[in-house]
Amino acid sequence: MTLTQLRYAIVVANASSLNEAARILFISQPSLSAAIRDLEEEIGVELFRRSNRGISLTPEGEEFIGYARQVVEQYQLIESRYIQKEQVKKKFSVSMQHYSFAVSAFVEMVKQFGMDEYEFAVHETKTYEVIEDVKNFKSEIGILYLNDFNRKVLTKLFNEYNLEFHEILQCGIYVYIWKGHPLADRQEIALEELKEYPCLSFEQGNYNSFYFAEEVLSTYEYKRLIKANDRATMLNLMVGLNGYTLCSGIICEELNGSDYCAVKLKSEERMWIGYLSRKGIAISPLGQKYLEEIAKYRDKALL
Repeated sequence: MTLTQLRYAIVVANASSLNEAARILFISQPSLSAAIRDLEEEIGVELFRRSNRGISLTPEGEEFIGYARQVVEQYQLIESRYIQKEQVKKKFSVSMQHYSFAVSAFVEMVKQFGMDEYEFAVHETKTYEVIEDVKNFKSEIGILYLNDFNRKVLTKLFNEYNLEFHEILQCGIYVYIWKGHPLADRQEIALEELKEYPCLSFEQGNYNSFYFAEEVLSTYEYKRLIKANDRATMLNLMVGLNGYTLCSGIICEELNGSDYCAVKLKSEERMWIGYLSRKGIAISPLGQKYLEEIAKYRDKALL
């Protein structure tokens, strides 16, 4: 297995056909096909499915390409620094469910390291994409939650993808609403009291199983339900329609403003927020600093 074969495989994975990949690589299509076939025979894994419609990655191929990208990127860093003598920025990327405190921790980490020597990326996205991003090395760390309902299913998926979940904090369940909401002055709110107000839920796309829901109590029969794609839309719907969502209760006014509050839900339900990482791969100094910033919110968790 050579670095050239890994590069070829990555280009093929990104292309719609072998012909397109060969054009990008400036080699003949038969030469590229032979190189990929030799690689598959050497590792004993079918990386691509071939059909009249083109090529596509197999599940095993997706995992292999994730590792291949990491190897090629690391080689490029070494080559740029020691052969071409370039100053290459170190990279750090994190994927997360829609937690404002996770974004706030990212902001603090970036402020401390600065952006002259580092290149940062943050992906606030769907639950399954958080998992996929860490699996495929798009992100070093993924932030999401487990509870009694989804733990078994998601843990099985983590194991299949060679991922580990590490708990950061645990908390009760809170109703997140704007301060002008009719129930905003309550000490506690029961679900029955919320039935006339729209529940706001993050859209999960093709992976809309209850187990991938970003909000707890996903199987509850809500009378009124609105799906949204981003946090800014959620906040607008809270004000415009007296909507609500269920959350950890950790509020970051520096990001969302001071117009919102969290009221305890009458429920014994709990959630465990943590981070995903690849098994057997050490967390980088940037990742460690980010996790230190996230851990500061442990004391702010409302039990």
